[in-house]
Amino acid sequence: MAHVSQEPSAAATTETVQVKVLPLLAVLLSGAFVAILSETILNVALNAIMSDFGVASSTAQWLVTGYMLVIGTLIPISAYFMQRFTTRQLFITAMSLFTLGTLIAGFSPVFAMLLVGRLTQAVGTALMIPLLTNVILAVIPIERRGAAMGMVGLVIMFAPAIGPTVSGIIVDSLSWRWLFYFITPISLLSLLFGVKVLRNIGETSRPKLDVVSFILSTLGFGGIVFGFSAAGKGDASFTDPLVYSTLLIGFASLCIFGWRQLKLETPLLDIRVFRYPMFLIGLIVVMLVMMTMFAMMLIMPIYMQGALLFTAVTAGLIMLPGGLLNGALSPVMGRLFDKFGPRPLLIPGTIILAAIVFSYRYTTPGVPVWIVIVQLAILMVAVAMIMMPTNTNGLNQLPARLYPHGTAIMNTLMQVAGAIGAALFISVMENGQQRYLANLGISEPTAEQTVEALLYGSQQSFSTGFFFACAAVVLSFFIKRSKQTQAE
Repeated sequence: MAHVSQEPSAAATTETVQVKVLPLLAVLLSGAFVAILSETILNVALNAIMSDFGVASSTAQWLVTGYMLVIGTLIPISAYFMQRFTTRQLFITAMSLFTLGTLIAGFSPVFAMLLVGRLTQAVGTALMIPLLTNVILAVIPIERRGAAMGMVGLVIMFAPAIGPTVSGIIVDSLSWRWLFYFITPISLLSLLFGVKVLRNIGETSRPKLDVVSFILSTLGFGGIVFGFSAAGKGDASFTDPLVYSTLLIGFASLCIFGWRQLKLETPLLDIRVFRYPMFLIGLIVVMLVMMTMFAMMLIMPIYMQGALLFTAVTAGLIMLPGGLLNGALSPVMGRLFDKFGPRPLLIPGTIILAAIVFSYRYTTPGVPVWIVIVQLAILMVAVAMIMMPTNTNGLNQLPARLYPHGTAIMNTLMQVAGAIGAALFISVMENGQQRYLANLGISEPTAEQTVEALLYGSQQSFSTGFFFACAAVVLSFFIKRSKQTQAE
């Protein structure tokens, strides 16, 4: 996908939308669905994989961490790919790699081969996600983008929501390999569908690839994602030499990378997008919400099982309605954004988010299950009110030539925010547990004291999330409906 000279007029005909845009979006959304589904579908199967291959949990976690790492390092260079290659070339390459990786993983005889397949899948996903967003920006008039981006929200939230449930059903009744067998025909159909109906959007160019920038980008974003992911696993912390040295290298590389982009005539990632206030403020809000949401999705299963004493099955089922509701409401929020702009959705959405996160401080053992379900459902409704409207409004302000760069930066920093949020909230929770037991002078806690410590630590984590949500509330008042900046 390439540099787009100008945005299509609002007068795009109905026939054009029906004949060209809808099949195009159907292809890209189907590809994105299976790619994003694969991000969460393996989490439930890790124990079975550890048992089959005889590997430790620290090794098996690379199936998840490695996936995030590849996405975090490749999405920044997607702006170059979208200018250098056509829509068809990128989609076919992305889905071919994803399908190949799925096959390798499904038939892998050893763990190393499974990891290779998983990382190959991640390369396809890293190309697919920004491609989808960039095509929407190129072909959908600005006054209808909210609805289109809402469909992206449906895919992005629905796939992870059903991932653990589908995975649990398959792993309980079949082998973990069937997770990959299940995805393979879907990705193949999406690939064949794309080969048949996909048409190129925009024009390609031949920008020069700055190898030094690519290396700095890989070290920067990769180091940050890896460092925070490792710190959030519980078997490491920010005092671990590997963690803090990786983070130090990551942040230093990122600073040098940013300075270099300002000096280059054709930057790998044009950070001048930060000159546009709606993009910058919107990005900060999205990152704050992603940190809060990712962390809540990580903390809540631990909290529900360890403190509220729900079973694993109950905890999984409690989280499902919220994810499904979020996905179902994303297109609705997109259409409301087109009609009313971001503020009527964003301001109440951030306030609701802050209120729900604060309410978790009072969710203690003995609480009825239906209250926890309602809390999570309202939380995910608030996220639907915030994410797509804010994301779309920020990208709308950019001139067309910066679409690939804005898309790449937005998607990359969302991944980084998720990794940071998960690590930070886990660290706060564990420090809270240790502080609670230390204050009582307990070195070998009983089962009851362990629950009390987890309850205290989790509430400290929820308080941290509340402060992030309050920051998003404040920033939401500075966001206004944006118009596209004309070519400079």
